[in-house]
Amino acid sequence: MTLIGQPVTIIGAGVAGLAAARALAMRGAKVTVLEQADAIREVGAGLQISPNGACVLRALGLQSALDAASMRAEAVHLIDGPDGELVTRLDLARLRPDKGYHFLHRADLIDLLLRGATEAGVTLRLLSRIASVDLSGPHPAVVLETEERIEMPLLVGADGLHSKTRAALNGAEQPFFTHQVAWRSVIPCEPGAAPIAEVHMGPGRHLVSYPLRGGTLRNIVAVEERAKWAEESWTLRDDSMDLRLAFAGFSPRVRGWLDRVEDPWLWGLFRHTVAPTWVRPMGQGGVALLGDAAHPTLPFLAQGASMGLEDAWVLAHALATHESPAVALAAYQTLRKPRTARIVAAASANARGYHLSGLPRMIGHTGLRLLGRLSPGAMLSRFDWLYGHDVTQG
Repeated sequence: MTLIGQPVTIIGAGVAGLAAARALAMRGAKVTVLEQADAIREVGAGLQISPNGACVLRALGLQSALDAASMRAEAVHLIDGPDGELVTRLDLARLRPDKGYHFLHRADLIDLLLRGATEAGVTLRLLSRIASVDLSGPHPAVVLETEERIEMPLLVGADGLHSKTRAALNGAEQPFFTHQVAWRSVIPCEPGAAPIAEVHMGPGRHLVSYPLRGGTLRNIVAVEERAKWAEESWTLRDDSMDLRLAFAGFSPRVRGWLDRVEDPWLWGLFRHTVAPTWVRPMGQGGVALLGDAAHPTLPFLAQGASMGLEDAWVLAHALATHESPAVALAAYQTLRKPRTARIVAAASANARGYHLSGLPRMIGHTGLRLLGRLSPGAMLSRFDWLYGHDVTQG
């Protein structure tokens, strides 16, 4: 089908929604993005874009913007949290010199995607809070909280964890609380910090940190296993003392960082299923999910943003190259669902490895040290299926 002049409505101006907006507009679609906020803003936090996500930004013509906004990672250090000793180093710069692993502030990624979408002719409609998504008629429709009803031939639901589009396609979902919570914060960075992601591992908890914005800021994400439930929300604050107490047994380096944290964000980590149904053809259009609306994931592989970028490219390419919306939407789900399910499962498994205690912890760390010395590329090779995949090459 041709996308030239094709109206497309996207719910959500996050990473996946804005990337899809640019990808579709570059192919000639007339794209409108509905965003509930009064302005595009992001809660301050860092994120990682691995090579599989970076290749999408490059194909969207945003490589220079990515390079300007990010720091290119040199390595990942796996560190024993309590004693601060290096367990192993994954040398990205030496072992994968042709691949780009990037650290950047989420707000900077949103900004470059928004500018890219706007330059491509996308219309952004703010203060468009969705009350419901209606798939009962011949075309998709959304009803705003103002009671305005908007019908469109093609609807893309990039409306996040609590997606109304997903609910319209699949019904209500009951996510499972993992008995883990995560704090996140950004603090001033110490001068001269190398672009290295540090993973400090301890019994029942771990902390990830890396520099942002040329080394002026340091991103912190800290995860603890606990019985007490916490809300699945990006806007909940917590007492910084709770965070410090949770990591009181960690090294002076970690404790020094946490001493500088004020009012961290806290969110409960819930395990969601990958959506059973991602698409529905309707008339000469239909509806599709992408990003967290389709496959919410735990943060232990740092793949949330990159998966959303992949989704955006594959959906736009499918719609532009297949003979009908029905065939295109089916192809999109077939291509994306198995891969994202594998990534979600791998992220869940990573948490268990970070949180070992007792004898399994000693054996695990010993194995990592030996593997790092004898075959330094082996650990990275385990994830070639993830980081080496380029959706822009078909």
